Amino acid sequence: MYESFYGLSAKPFQLRPDPHFFFGSKGHKRAMAYLEYGLSQGEGFIVITGEVGAGKTTLVRNLFNRLPSDQIVAAHIVNTHLDPDDTLRMVVSAFGLPYEGASKTDLLTRLEKFLCDVDHQGKRALLVIDEAQNLSARTVEELRMLSNFQTDDKSLLQTFLLGQPEFRATLHSPGMQQLRQRVIASYHLGPMDAQETRAYVEHRLTTVGWKGDPAFDDGAHDAIYGYSGGIPRKVNTLMDRVLLMGFLEEMHAFGEQDITTVVKDISEEFQVPDAVGTPAPDTLPDAAADADLDADYKTGLRTIDQRIGERRVSSVEVLDERMMRLEKSIVSVLSILKKIVATPQGAVTHPMDNQE
Repeated sequence: MYESFYGLSAKPFQLRPDPHFFFGSKGHKRAMAYLEYGLSQGEGFIVITGEVGAGKTTLVRNLFNRLPSDQIVAAHIVNTHLDPDDTLRMVVSAFGLPYEGASKTDLLTRLEKFLCDVDHQGKRALLVIDEAQNLSARTVEELRMLSNFQTDDKSLLQTFLLGQPEFRATLHSPGMQQLRQRVIASYHLGPMDAQETRAYVEHRLTTVGWKGDPAFDDGAHDAIYGYSGGIPRKVNTLMDRVLLMGFLEEMHAFGEQDITTVVKDISEEFQVPDAVGTPAPDTLPDAAADADLDADYKTGLRTIDQRIGERRVSSVEVLDERMMRLEKSIVSVLSILKKIVATPQGAVTHPMDNQE
Protein backbone atom coordinates (compact mmCIF):
# COMPACT_ATOMS: atom_id res chain seq x y z
CA MET A 1 0.00 0.00 0.00
CA TYR A 2 2.43 2.71 1.18
CA GLU A 3 5.39 0.96 -0.46
CA SER A 4 4.69 2.40 -3.92
CA PHE A 5 3.95 5.85 -2.49
CA TYR A 6 7.42 6.02 -0.96
CA GLY A 7 9.15 4.08 -3.73
CA LEU A 8 9.97 1.08 -1.52
CA SER A 9 10.38 -2.43 -2.89
CA ALA A 10 8.66 -4.11 0.07
CA LYS A 11 7.26 -3.47 3.54
CA PRO A 12 10.25 -2.60 5.74
CA PHE A 13 8.59 -3.19 9.11
CA GLN A 14 6.76 -6.47 8.83
CA LEU A 15 6.33 -8.40 12.07
CA ARG A 16 7.34 -11.75 10.59
CA PRO A 17 10.97 -12.57 11.49
CA ASP A 18 13.05 -12.23 8.33
CA PRO A 19 16.84 -12.76 8.31
CA HIS A 20 16.99 -10.49 5.24
CA PHE A 21 16.42 -7.57 7.64
CA PHE A 22 18.82 -8.77 10.34
CA PHE A 23 20.37 -5.81 12.13
CA GLY A 24 23.56 -6.33 14.09
CA SER A 25 23.16 -4.24 17.20
CA LYS A 26 25.76 -4.73 19.92
CA GLY A 27 23.48 -7.16 21.72
CA HIS A 28 22.50 -9.09 18.61
CA LYS A 29 26.11 -9.40 17.46
CA ARG A 30 27.11 -10.73 20.85
CA ALA A 31 24.20 -13.19 20.94
CA MET A 32 25.12 -14.39 17.44
CA ALA A 33 28.72 -14.81 18.59
CA TYR A 34 27.54 -17.04 21.43
CA LEU A 35 25.50 -19.17 19.02
CA GLU A 36 28.43 -19.51 16.65
CA TYR A 37 30.72 -20.35 19.55
CA GLY A 38 28.29 -23.06 20.59
CA LEU A 39 28.35 -24.47 17.08
CA SER A 40 32.13 -24.58 17.14
CA GLN A 41 32.04 -26.60 20.37
CA GLY A 42 29.61 -29.15 18.96
CA GLU A 43 28.16 -30.16 22.32
CA GLY A 44 26.16 -29.06 25.34
CA PHE A 45 23.49 -26.38 25.62
CA ILE A 46 23.52 -22.73 24.57
CA VAL A 47 20.90 -20.54 26.30
CA ILE A 48 19.75 -17.20 24.86
CA THR A 49 17.06 -15.21 26.68
CA GLY A 50 15.45 -11.88 25.84
CA GLU A 51 12.29 -9.82 26.22
CA VAL A 52 9.25 -10.39 24.01
CA GLY A 53 10.03 -8.99 20.56
CA ALA A 54 13.77 -8.60 21.24
CA GLY A 55 14.68 -10.51 18.08
CA LYS A 56 15.52 -14.02 19.33
CA THR A 57 13.70 -15.79 16.50
CA THR A 58 15.33 -13.52 13.92
CA LEU A 59 18.68 -14.56 15.41
CA VAL A 60 17.81 -18.20 14.83
CA ARG A 61 16.67 -17.57 11.26
CA ASN A 62 19.90 -15.71 10.58
CA LEU A 63 21.89 -18.55 12.10
CA PHE A 64 20.08 -21.13 9.97
CA ASN A 65 20.95 -19.15 6.86
CA ARG A 66 24.64 -19.50 7.76
CA LEU A 67 24.60 -23.18 8.64
CA PRO A 68 26.60 -25.36 6.25
CA SER A 69 24.02 -27.95 5.18
CA ASP A 70 26.76 -30.43 4.36
CA GLN A 71 27.96 -30.33 7.98
CA ILE A 72 24.94 -29.72 10.22
CA VAL A 73 21.41 -31.18 10.27
CA ALA A 74 19.19 -28.73 12.18
CA ALA A 75 15.68 -28.93 13.60
CA HIS A 76 13.69 -25.98 14.97
CA ILE A 77 10.80 -26.33 17.45
CA VAL A 78 8.59 -23.36 18.39
CA ASN A 79 5.53 -25.08 19.93
CA THR A 80 6.60 -25.74 23.51
CA HIS A 81 3.27 -26.07 25.36
CA LEU A 82 3.86 -29.81 25.57
CA ASP A 83 4.37 -32.51 28.17
CA PRO A 84 7.64 -34.50 28.12
CA ASP A 85 6.33 -37.33 25.92
CA ASP A 86 4.84 -34.90 23.39
CA THR A 87 8.11 -33.01 23.34
CA LEU A 88 9.97 -36.19 22.42
CA ARG A 89 7.51 -36.76 19.57
CA MET A 90 8.04 -33.18 18.45
CA VAL A 91 11.81 -33.64 18.40
CA VAL A 92 11.53 -36.86 16.42
CA SER A 93 9.13 -35.20 13.99
CA ALA A 94 11.34 -32.11 13.62
CA PHE A 95 14.15 -34.32 12.34
CA GLY A 96 11.77 -35.85 9.79
CA LEU A 97 11.29 -39.20 11.49
CA PRO A 98 7.97 -41.09 11.85
CA TYR A 99 6.38 -40.70 15.27
CA GLU A 100 2.67 -41.58 15.08
CA GLY A 101 1.63 -44.53 17.20
CA ALA A 102 5.16 -45.12 18.50
CA SER A 103 5.95 -45.80 22.13
CA LYS A 104 8.50 -43.74 24.00
CA THR A 105 11.02 -46.58 23.69
CA ASP A 106 10.49 -46.71 19.93
CA LEU A 107 10.88 -42.95 19.64
CA LEU A 108 14.15 -42.96 21.56
CA THR A 109 15.44 -45.87 19.48
CA ARG A 110 14.59 -44.13 16.21
CA LEU A 111 16.17 -40.89 17.33
CA GLU A 112 19.37 -42.57 18.48
CA LYS A 113 19.69 -44.48 15.19
CA PHE A 114 19.12 -41.26 13.26
CA LEU A 115 21.78 -39.40 15.25
CA CYS A 116 24.26 -42.21 14.73
CA ASP A 117 23.56 -42.16 10.98
CA VAL A 118 24.14 -38.40 10.92
CA ASP A 119 27.44 -38.89 12.72
CA HIS A 120 28.52 -41.62 10.27
CA GLN A 121 27.88 -39.16 7.43
CA GLY A 122 30.35 -36.78 9.02
CA LYS A 123 27.64 -34.35 10.11
CA ARG A 124 26.31 -33.03 13.43
CA ALA A 125 22.71 -32.72 14.68
CA LEU A 126 21.48 -29.42 16.11
CA LEU A 127 18.18 -28.94 17.94
CA VAL A 128 16.88 -25.38 18.46
CA ILE A 129 14.03 -24.89 20.95
CA ASP A 130 12.27 -21.53 20.74
CA GLU A 131 9.90 -20.14 23.41
CA ALA A 132 11.73 -22.22 26.03
CA GLN A 133 10.01 -20.31 28.86
CA ASN A 134 6.94 -22.50 28.23
CA LEU A 135 8.83 -25.70 29.02
CA SER A 136 8.09 -27.39 32.32
CA ALA A 137 10.94 -28.61 34.51
CA ARG A 138 10.12 -32.21 33.55
CA THR A 139 10.24 -31.34 29.86
CA VAL A 140 13.59 -29.59 30.24
CA GLU A 141 14.89 -32.68 32.02
CA GLU A 142 13.67 -34.81 29.10
CA LEU A 143 15.67 -32.63 26.72
CA ARG A 144 18.72 -32.98 28.95
CA MET A 145 18.41 -36.74 28.77
CA LEU A 146 18.63 -36.54 24.98
CA SER A 147 22.10 -35.07 25.35
CA ASN A 148 23.20 -38.46 26.68
CA PHE A 149 23.23 -39.76 23.11
CA GLN A 150 26.94 -39.85 22.35
CA THR A 151 29.79 -41.88 20.99
CA ASP A 152 33.01 -42.61 22.84
CA ASP A 153 34.46 -39.23 22.00
CA LYS A 154 31.63 -36.80 21.24
CA SER A 155 27.99 -35.86 21.74
CA LEU A 156 25.51 -36.74 19.00
CA LEU A 157 23.05 -33.90 19.70
CA GLN A 158 23.58 -30.26 20.54
CA THR A 159 20.71 -28.06 21.78
CA PHE A 160 20.07 -24.30 21.73
CA LEU A 161 17.39 -22.98 24.10
CA LEU A 162 15.87 -19.56 23.40
CA GLY A 163 13.24 -18.02 25.63
CA GLN A 164 11.94 -15.07 27.57
CA PRO A 165 13.66 -13.92 30.81
CA GLU A 166 11.49 -16.13 33.02
CA PHE A 167 13.21 -19.20 31.55
CA ARG A 168 16.24 -18.24 33.65
CA ALA A 169 14.15 -18.96 36.75
CA THR A 170 13.51 -22.48 35.44
CA LEU A 171 17.18 -22.91 34.60
CA HIS A 172 18.27 -21.90 38.12
CA SER A 173 15.67 -23.96 39.98
CA PRO A 174 17.05 -26.63 42.38
CA GLY A 175 16.32 -29.57 40.05
CA MET A 176 18.22 -28.12 37.09
CA GLN A 177 21.76 -28.58 38.40
CA GLN A 178 22.63 -31.30 35.88
CA LEU A 179 21.40 -29.17 32.98
CA ARG A 180 23.30 -26.10 34.22
CA GLN A 181 26.49 -28.16 34.21
CA ARG A 182 25.96 -28.82 30.49
CA VAL A 183 25.33 -25.19 29.54
CA ILE A 184 28.53 -24.02 27.86
CA ALA A 185 27.31 -20.45 27.22
CA SER A 186 24.39 -18.25 28.24
CA TYR A 187 23.47 -14.73 27.13
CA HIS A 188 20.59 -12.31 27.76
CA LEU A 189 19.59 -10.20 24.75
CA GLY A 190 18.60 -6.73 25.95
CA PRO A 191 16.91 -3.86 24.08
CA MET A 192 18.72 -1.50 21.73
CA ASP A 193 19.78 1.95 22.91
CA ALA A 194 18.50 5.16 21.28
CA GLN A 195 21.30 5.39 18.73
CA GLU A 196 20.90 1.75 17.73
CA THR A 197 17.13 2.16 17.44
CA ARG A 198 17.62 4.99 14.96
CA ALA A 199 20.14 2.93 13.01
CA TYR A 200 17.72 -0.01 13.07
CA VAL A 201 14.92 2.08 11.54
CA GLU A 202 17.20 3.42 8.81
CA HIS A 203 18.66 -0.04 8.16
CA ARG A 204 15.26 -1.61 7.51
CA LEU A 205 14.21 1.29 5.30
CA THR A 206 17.46 1.17 3.33
CA THR A 207 17.06 -2.58 2.84
CA VAL A 208 13.94 -1.94 0.74
CA GLY A 209 15.37 0.96 -1.28
CA TRP A 210 14.75 4.01 0.92
CA LYS A 211 16.27 7.19 -0.53
CA GLY A 212 15.34 9.61 2.26
CA ASP A 213 11.60 9.75 1.51
CA PRO A 214 10.02 9.92 4.01
CA ALA A 215 12.34 11.89 6.29
CA PHE A 216 12.41 11.64 10.10
CA ASP A 217 13.85 14.43 12.22
CA ASP A 218 15.60 14.00 15.56
CA GLY A 219 12.37 14.54 17.49
CA ALA A 220 10.68 11.75 15.53
CA HIS A 221 13.48 9.32 16.33
CA ASP A 222 13.37 10.30 20.00
CA ALA A 223 9.62 9.59 20.06
CA ILE A 224 10.13 6.24 18.30
CA TYR A 225 12.63 5.19 20.94
CA GLY A 226 10.47 6.57 23.74
CA TYR A 227 7.57 4.35 22.68
CA SER A 228 9.50 1.21 21.74
CA GLY A 229 12.19 1.21 24.43
CA GLY A 230 14.50 -0.28 21.82
CA ILE A 231 12.47 -3.47 21.34
CA PRO A 232 12.56 -4.33 17.61
CA ARG A 233 9.00 -5.69 17.41
CA LYS A 234 7.57 -2.55 19.01
CA VAL A 235 9.58 -0.42 16.58
CA ASN A 236 8.15 -2.43 13.67
CA THR A 237 4.57 -2.11 14.91
CA LEU A 238 4.89 1.65 15.35
CA MET A 239 6.74 2.37 12.10
CA ASP A 240 4.33 0.36 9.99
CA ARG A 241 1.49 2.51 11.31
CA VAL A 242 3.51 5.71 10.85
CA LEU A 243 4.12 4.95 7.17
CA LEU A 244 0.46 4.05 6.71
CA MET A 245 -0.57 7.41 8.17
CA GLY A 246 1.97 9.12 5.93
CA PHE A 247 0.44 7.44 2.89
CA LEU A 248 -3.10 8.45 3.87
CA GLU A 249 -2.11 12.03 4.69
CA GLU A 250 0.40 12.29 1.82
CA MET A 251 3.24 13.15 4.18
CA HIS A 252 6.94 13.07 3.27
CA ALA A 253 8.44 14.27 6.55
CA PHE A 254 7.73 13.25 10.14
CA GLY A 255 8.37 15.03 13.40
CA GLU A 256 7.87 14.24 17.04
CA GLN A 257 4.20 15.25 17.03
CA ASP A 258 3.43 12.95 14.10
CA ILE A 259 4.90 9.96 15.93
CA THR A 260 3.08 10.94 19.12
CA THR A 261 -0.22 11.00 17.23
CA VAL A 262 0.27 7.44 16.01
CA VAL A 263 1.35 6.29 19.47
CA LYS A 264 -1.86 7.76 20.90
CA ASP A 265 -3.95 5.98 18.27
CA ILE A 266 -2.28 2.65 19.06
CA SER A 267 -2.78 3.15 22.79
CA GLU A 268 -6.48 3.92 22.35
CA GLU A 269 -7.00 0.84 20.22
CA PHE A 270 -5.75 -1.42 23.01
CA GLN A 271 -7.90 0.13 25.72
CA VAL A 272 -10.63 -2.18 27.00
CA PRO A 273 -13.93 -0.54 26.01
CA ASP A 274 -16.85 -0.30 28.42
CA ALA A 275 -19.90 -2.36 27.56
CA VAL A 276 -22.18 -0.48 25.16
CA GLY A 277 -24.86 1.34 27.11
CA THR A 278 -23.09 1.04 30.46
CA PRO A 279 -22.52 4.42 32.13
CA ALA A 280 -18.97 5.41 32.97
CA PRO A 281 -17.92 4.57 36.55
CA ASP A 282 -18.19 8.17 37.72
CA THR A 283 -21.85 8.26 36.61
CA LEU A 284 -22.90 5.27 38.72
CA PRO A 285 -24.55 5.95 42.11
CA ASP A 286 -22.61 5.07 45.26
CA ALA A 287 -23.93 4.61 48.79
CA ALA A 288 -23.94 8.35 49.50
CA ALA A 289 -25.84 9.01 46.29
CA ASP A 290 -28.42 6.36 47.23
CA ALA A 291 -28.96 8.09 50.59
CA ASP A 292 -29.50 11.38 48.82
CA LEU A 293 -32.02 9.79 46.49
CA ASP A 294 -33.94 8.36 49.44
CA ALA A 295 -34.13 11.81 50.99
CA ASP A 296 -35.25 13.30 47.70
CA TYR A 297 -37.94 10.64 47.37
CA LYS A 298 -39.36 11.62 50.73
CA THR A 299 -39.46 15.28 49.82
CA GLY A 300 -40.70 14.79 46.27
CA LEU A 301 -39.96 12.94 43.01
CA ARG A 302 -39.05 16.05 41.03
CA THR A 303 -35.44 16.14 42.29
CA ILE A 304 -35.01 12.38 41.63
CA ASP A 305 -36.18 12.78 38.04
CA GLN A 306 -33.73 15.65 37.57
CA ARG A 307 -30.76 13.59 38.83
CA ILE A 308 -31.65 10.57 36.72
CA GLY A 309 -31.95 12.85 33.74
CA GLU A 310 -28.46 14.22 34.39
CA ARG A 311 -27.07 10.69 34.54
CA ARG A 312 -28.76 9.74 31.30
CA VAL A 313 -27.23 12.80 29.64
CA SER A 314 -23.81 11.73 30.91
CA SER A 315 -24.32 8.24 29.50
CA VAL A 316 -25.41 9.65 26.16
CA GLU A 317 -22.28 11.82 26.06
CA VAL A 318 -20.15 8.72 26.60
CA LEU A 319 -21.94 6.94 23.75
CA ASP A 320 -21.58 9.98 21.50
CA GLU A 321 -17.82 10.00 22.09
CA ARG A 322 -17.61 6.32 21.18
CA MET A 323 -19.64 6.91 18.03
CA MET A 324 -17.29 9.73 17.02
CA ARG A 325 -14.31 7.38 17.40
CA LEU A 326 -16.11 4.75 15.36
CA GLU A 327 -16.89 7.28 12.63
CA LYS A 328 -13.22 8.34 12.52
CA SER A 329 -12.21 4.71 12.05
CA ILE A 330 -14.74 4.28 9.24
CA VAL A 331 -13.51 7.45 7.54
CA SER A 332 -9.93 6.13 7.70
CA VAL A 333 -11.00 2.84 6.11
CA LEU A 334 -12.91 4.66 3.38
CA SER A 335 -9.86 6.82 2.66
CA ILE A 336 -7.77 3.71 2.21
CA LEU A 337 -10.33 2.13 -0.11
CA LYS A 338 -10.61 5.29 -2.21
CA LYS A 339 -6.84 5.44 -2.68
CA ILE A 340 -6.68 1.79 -3.62
CA VAL A 341 -9.45 2.21 -6.21
CA ALA A 342 -8.08 5.49 -7.60
CA THR A 343 -4.43 4.37 -7.87
CA PRO A 344 -3.56 2.18 -10.90
CA GLN A 345 -1.70 -1.06 -10.15
CA GLY A 346 1.98 -0.29 -9.60
CA ALA A 347 1.53 3.50 -9.93
CA VAL A 348 3.09 5.89 -7.45
CA THR A 349 0.89 8.73 -6.21
CA HIS A 350 2.25 12.08 -5.14
CA PRO A 351 0.53 15.01 -3.55
CA MET A 352 1.47 17.25 -6.53
CA ASP A 353 -0.58 14.97 -8.80
CA ASN A 354 -3.80 16.27 -7.22
CA GLN A 355 -3.08 19.95 -7.88
CA GLU A 356 -4.67 21.71 -10.82
